[in-house]
Amino acid sequence: MNNDLPTRMKLAILSCSPKCYSTRRLIDAGRKRGHKIEVLDTQRLTIGLDQGDPALYYHGKSLRTPDAVLPRIGTSITRYGTAVVRQFEQMDVFTPNTAAGISNSRDKLRSLQILSRHDVGIPTSAYVDDKRDLEDALQRVGGAPVIIKLLEGTQGVGVILADKIEIARAIVETLHSTKQQVLLQKFVAESKGKDVRAFVIGDCVVAAIRRVAQGQEFRSNVHRGGKAEAITLDPAYEEAAVRAAQIMGLRICGVDMLEGKDGPQIMEVNSSPGLEGIEGATGLDIAGEIIDYIADQVKFPEIDIRQRLTVSRGYSVADIHIPIGSSYVGMTIEQTGLREHDVVVLTLRRKGTVISNPKGCRVLEADDTLLCYGRGEHMKGLIPAKKRKRRKVKKLPTKLKGGEP
Repeated sequence: MNNDLPTRMKLAILSCSPKCYSTRRLIDAGRKRGHKIEVLDTQRLTIGLDQGDPALYYHGKSLRTPDAVLPRIGTSITRYGTAVVRQFEQMDVFTPNTAAGISNSRDKLRSLQILSRHDVGIPTSAYVDDKRDLEDALQRVGGAPVIIKLLEGTQGVGVILADKIEIARAIVETLHSTKQQVLLQKFVAESKGKDVRAFVIGDCVVAAIRRVAQGQEFRSNVHRGGKAEAITLDPAYEEAAVRAAQIMGLRICGVDMLEGKDGPQIMEVNSSPGLEGIEGATGLDIAGEIIDYIADQVKFPEIDIRQRLTVSRGYSVADIHIPIGSSYVGMTIEQTGLREHDVVVLTLRRKGTVISNPKGCRVLEADDTLLCYGRGEHMKGLIPAKKRKRRKVKKLPTKLKGGEP
């Protein structure tokens, strides 16, 4: 048997717009490579739930299970669309973007909450529900000018720049009166009218563009008339984009970033990025890259270690941090005796670098983190007690009046 022969797969694209540019490009790229491509209207899929037999029906008939599914879920049907994607997951069909990843990315507040826990740049933001807390929140994001965003907005719709505090107050209070949820965000002045989109597939940035607003418009979205140009990303921006995609649980996405004075500031991670703007600006076959990636995963799928390895009774996967002063500092992995206690080191994370399957002779340093698989009883004793973080008290400016602190 020749293992070098290309894998022919049956790929289902979930899309309610089969004639849009992105869907047509994906169909064309897939069929050129000999794959069977089928576009399924997400809303016509029916979820069937029965003991031990999760199923889907299309136009009332049992769906023949594809090898992989590529979700192109519109924002208006996020809830139903993610339920369908989740059903494909239960049927063990590969999807590059999981239901959880799509849900997280669709909620601006939730996505920022998730990213804020990690060491990636994001604009200072605040979310407030009571108007009595609005003044304090405006101060925390730096006063005017300030960005006000609707949590449900897309393609630049529902993004407002308020250049005075009294205007910001009036806008937020008006939106709250109509039961709209809004996010306050620091205005990154050095990036006014422009942003960067990095297109991430797997663990690589395959293309990047800078979008520039036209005229007096501050929103750079192509749908708002912004112009796109191909760029070569600085490594720091590439790393931030891939890291954000991984944190959100998306393997195919567009990561939108502002170019701040302190480096990349991640605004949004888009789980269904359009292809027209980035293919037009770069001349690259992004659709083909997506199809090739999915075909590779169908042939040799990645495994979620934490889900698969914890099925053995008494065994689990855990991160073990080596703090300053630990007896393990200066020891080799072999000298720690972990293997003798039925604990295997899978990766070693050191200063942002991940070393896979580290050798036993590798010397441990303070602040290393080991991803280990082994007997849970023993690993519990290796994890140091969690220290409560001491938060820095930020000095706020005096009460805001007009547009000045």
